[in-house]
Amino acid sequence: MCNRFVGTWKLISSENFDDYMKEMGVGLATRKLGGLAKPNVIISMKGDIVTIRTESTFKNTTISFKLGQQFDETTADDRKVKSVVTLEKGALVQVQKWNGKDTTIKRRLVDGKMVVECAMRGVVCTRVYERV
Repeated sequence: MCNRFVGTWKLISSENFDDYMKEMGVGLATRKLGGLAKPNVIISMKGDIVTIRTESTFKNTTISFKLGQQFDETTADDRKVKSVVTLEKGALVQVQKWNGKDTTIKRRLVDGKMVVECAMRGVVCTRVYERV
């Protein structure tokens, strides 16, 4: 099921990203840079290991994981989190936890695009990517 996400995706729209970053405690300078970035996301699979690489002029990050297994992640804004990614109703659902906080990042395919919904304490950001 994850193989449907495999490919290179470019950001085409972003709504409420600054408010989402603010809710996570991201500082102003990093929020401004993050808001300007138009990242490409490269998703690949090797066996049962999924890799998500995010590339932008701001920062590049890579995570590799097995579904359902917790892993350590350093985010683009330098948070050290514990993450778990699961497959729920065709969506890749990632939960990041750090310092008593958590956020959910849901990646799903809609009409050939990857729609990413990021949510924390009622603040929701929607970012849409199209295949390159």
